[in-house]
Amino acid sequence: MKQIGAAWSGLGTWVQNHHSQLKLAFRVTVAALLSLAVAKFIELPLPLWAVLTAIIVTQMSVGRSLKATTDYLAGTVGGAIYGGAVAIFVPHPNEAALLATLVLAVAPLAVIAAVNPSLASAPVTAIIVLLVPEMTHGSPINSVIDRLAEVAVGGITGCLVSLFLLPSSAHQEVAETTAHTLDRMARALNGLLSGLTRGLDLETLHRLQDGIGQALAQLRAVGTEAERERSARLASGPETGPLLRTLLRLRHDLVMLGRAAVVPLPQAIAARLEPALTQIAAAFPDYLGKSAAALLARKAPPPMDAVEAALDRYTTEIAALRRDGLTRDLSGEAAERLFALGFALEQMHQNFGDLARCVGEWAGVAKPAAEVRPRLQG
Repeated sequence: MKQIGAAWSGLGTWVQNHHSQLKLAFRVTVAALLSLAVAKFIELPLPLWAVLTAIIVTQMSVGRSLKATTDYLAGTVGGAIYGGAVAIFVPHPNEAALLATLVLAVAPLAVIAAVNPSLASAPVTAIIVLLVPEMTHGSPINSVIDRLAEVAVGGITGCLVSLFLLPSSAHQEVAETTAHTLDRMARALNGLLSGLTRGLDLETLHRLQDGIGQALAQLRAVGTEAERERSARLASGPETGPLLRTLLRLRHDLVMLGRAAVVPLPQAIAARLEPALTQIAAAFPDYLGKSAAALLARKAPPPMDAVEAALDRYTTEIAALRRDGLTRDLSGEAAERLFALGFALEQMHQNFGDLARCVGEWAGVAKPAAEVRPRLQG
């Protein structure tokens, strides 16, 4: 019984972690069945293409489905018209002529699809329009009409299913992707800060930051889909641009910290700064993690008290180091790393304020976050 309970609990956890993928699988299945039923009902000659189109255009979010539908329909219409014109006006009575006609039909559209990938369906459509009459002994015009009807049935069905059956908003996907990225940044930041006193080799440095760039690229793509939903008035919510720009700036802060952490700080400086850096290593990643949770829950941003206190302590210690003359004898390279560290921490502090404003906007908090003022000077 315990094994059954553990298996059931594991299944429940897996379902919870993959609910978006399961919803997509359900929508794709329903779209395929409905498109087949409609194609059979109106007696389309090849229902296969309606079903395939419905599967292709049914995507993870409404915005992505709209993009896939418009791209696929545009490519299909263009490919059908061009392929039909070639099939009608270019004679191909034998196999050699058919091969030459196929080249004429496919090559220009392949170039267009290579330049504009959203029209990737155009060459495929031209091939179908040209070759299906050869196999069925039908007319090219009927082939064009049938192909457009099949794609229209599949595209409309898939789009409607995405809109009304367990719809998944790209805005929610933006929040989830952002939260995932912030968690990655928090883990990387913790490792980078702990490496300031002992140094980090390049392999460790790259490992700490692996995946952040890919997550930001995914966020950019999802943000485009969310803006498409906003433009079509299918979703409401704040603009995704400020959130993406803030995460990009935080990514740059991590890069600067990584450069400062490649070589450890001088021993005397590191010993004095270690308590302040330990406090920063606790407060900064914690703020990123709490911001991620607040964004997912659509709650107000977390307070920055711990961040402010940690940075104030670091600032006080840096001032004490200067008074004690410990920074005078630093080499140019060491002084540059120390300055880069302070600059990166201050920039991250500033960007935390921008992050707070973004989280507040997504939570619907009317009052903007308080202005974050610089702590470190020179």
